[in-house]
Amino acid sequence: MEAKSWLSIPQGSHFSLSNIPFGIITTASSQNRRPAVAVGDQVLDLAEFSSNGGFSLLTSILPHISVFSQPTLNAFAALGRQVHREVRNYLQDIFTDDTTHPEILKTNTILQQKAVFPLKDVQTHLPMQIGDYTDFYAGLNHAYNLGVMFRGAANALQPNYTHLPVGYHGRASSVVVSGTPIRRPWGQILENPSADPKVPVFTQCKKLDLELELGAFVCRANKMGEPIPVDQAEGFLFGFVLVNDWSARDVQAWEYVPLGPFNSKNFGTTVSAWVVLPDALEPFLGNGLENKTELQAYLKEARNENIYNIKLEVDLTSKCSQMTGFHWNDAHDLIAKSGTTTITRTSSRNLLWSFPQMLAHHSITGCPMQVGDLLASGTISGTEPGTEGSLLEQSQNGKVSLKLQGGDERKFLEDWDIVTIRGVCGNNESSLVGFGECTGRIEPAVQGWPF
Repeated sequence: MEAKSWLSIPQGSHFSLSNIPFGIITTASSQNRRPAVAVGDQVLDLAEFSSNGGFSLLTSILPHISVFSQPTLNAFAALGRQVHREVRNYLQDIFTDDTTHPEILKTNTILQQKAVFPLKDVQTHLPMQIGDYTDFYAGLNHAYNLGVMFRGAANALQPNYTHLPVGYHGRASSVVVSGTPIRRPWGQILENPSADPKVPVFTQCKKLDLELELGAFVCRANKMGEPIPVDQAEGFLFGFVLVNDWSARDVQAWEYVPLGPFNSKNFGTTVSAWVVLPDALEPFLGNGLENKTELQAYLKEARNENIYNIKLEVDLTSKCSQMTGFHWNDAHDLIAKSGTTTITRTSSRNLLWSFPQMLAHHSITGCPMQVGDLLASGTISGTEPGTEGSLLEQSQNGKVSLKLQGGDERKFLEDWDIVTIRGVCGNNESSLVGFGECTGRIEPAVQGWPF
């Protein structure tokens, strides 16, 4: 039987008692960024909760209580998975209707007034200070679809693809929290690929795309020169977020040979605000895509069930230009009144590589990982129409148009479009484990260029 909470949790909430995700908030009464957890449509301010004795019965956390007054989750993350588990379990008990300690919060109306806020009234912020960001290419179907598009079916996948988790180093400084506007970039674009000589133009991106991804934050450092064993790698992962790695496809097509993406990826990457812990996702572990290649020993995991079964969706809301001061907390009404189309439904089981494998490969050279580093999965696509995680796939690189509600059509993103990614685990509406939303709106390019 599912535990019930004394706090009202709406049916279908991503933030049931089975979840307890962590984030960073500010409120109208305090602009100091501090940690919080989401429960239903409420949040618990962990700074207020801890400073008023909320953790007085959790003796293991008392020496580290200052982590809940920090402006990011890095200090809490660095305490390790056992502490994360104890804090999550403790908070689950505090919010359970038959809690063993009702005096902590359930019957403590003064602390409730200080520390419990409606989710709609808080501003969320980037949950971690990110030192490095690596984007992988673990979505086999996406890699195959693009390979077929540009090289043909016979050469769709590069020879290395099933032997190692392919990745590239992204730009940490342009990772932003859900709700942050994304400005259309400028870049060099080869408008006529068949021309000789090939001469690009400098112009606004015309093939702006989304990428549906999953991300993981690192919570432990390894010493330089000491790789992380794959079967220990899970203990180095703090938690998971949704990721939209926005892509300028026309810029990418001209620049990516021979060293891969550069300016086509560095202008913006959006992550969801709430970090879902591995313990919350553990019941949803299963098999990903089968890899028939004999792997190197350092990539072989002891267990076969190593990929989370997260149901993923992408919505496209067309041309919300009337919105000013855009932030997701203010956007629900406008999106509800606008033409919104669910363009993608897929699952994170469409990954060939697990995050422990990605981390093990990342560090196999002795690369030193740091607390707060972000790893992204790469675009997650299925095999059927409507399961693709990018417009590049759905439009076949602009050859066909997507039909949207309200009569609009899209090949790539237009100014003022809003993209919203959702992810959730489970089927019981009272015990879902989800991420909320990962959303961003495209704003027009800077005018007056070139300089």
